[in-house]
Amino acid sequence: MEAPQALRRPIRLSRAQIEKGLTQCPRLPSLGSVNSSLHELLNADQRYTSHVAEIIRRDPSLTARLLRLVNSVYYGLSTPVNSIEEAVFYLGVRQIRQLAMVTPIIEDFQKLAGKKPFPWREFWQHCIGAALLSREVITSVQAPEDEGDYVAGLVHDVGVIVMAAAFPTHFDAIYGQPIPDGGPHLMELEDATLGMNHAELGGLYLEHHHLPELLVEAAQFHHSPENASRHGRVVAAVQIADLLIRHKGIGSDGDATLVSQEDWMNAQGWEILFPRENHAEKAIAQANLNRSLERLPLLLEGLV
Repeated sequence: MEAPQALRRPIRLSRAQIEKGLTQCPRLPSLGSVNSSLHELLNADQRYTSHVAEIIRRDPSLTARLLRLVNSVYYGLSTPVNSIEEAVFYLGVRQIRQLAMVTPIIEDFQKLAGKKPFPWREFWQHCIGAALLSREVITSVQAPEDEGDYVAGLVHDVGVIVMAAAFPTHFDAIYGQPIPDGGPHLMELEDATLGMNHAELGGLYLEHHHLPELLVEAAQFHHSPENASRHGRVVAAVQIADLLIRHKGIGSDGDATLVSQEDWMNAQGWEILFPRENHAEKAIAQANLNRSLERLPLLLEGLV
């Protein structure tokens, strides 16, 4: 007797079939424009608050998210903030810059994923949290030249989105039911079901759309930063941020595997960032990360 359609396991695809499926998956416009259409805001550090506010005011979605964020983070204010100028004053241009990148990318993500059942709000919180902590980690070893490390953290799990959009039947088979105790790891299940895990899929998708190599490597190697060829430090920072967010249970990337304190504190990424047994600097960086986590849940509530 033939199995019901809902219970039928999808056929594992070849790499060629997966690459063909990706051609039908549209590009995220915001990823290509984040360094062009937002250029005016990204270089607004020396502008007056009123000038920055005028740039923000052109984007109603960004405006709404900005006001929601400032009223969430600064909940102790006696009266709600309704002015963009006042919001810019409280948050500062750097946080505004990051918010400006988050807004279009999340909206594109959501359009790409459609209405596929999944805890998307928690997923966005995971991604934004990883972006914020990636910046925190990389700053402990080098001064960032741009916002590339932040965007790398933000899009590291783009493969999950792509799988939902391009391979919905496989996505349902992988994420539609909990993995039993003692069952395969999520990435092993992805490989066995689809023929490719979300990390490789995300890297392939970004590469097909000619996105910067930094973003490709962050997506492809965020579970194995030692394999990154040119951007090992940033990819290492993304790995650490990803593990720490999961350890603290902030948001969700769909992987229910528990991450222990030892897992994130001894991740391979630390060896890349702090070689030669530099335990003191590593300990300082880890302590700073723990302090940053105190406000993170509240910040994410305001962002998503």
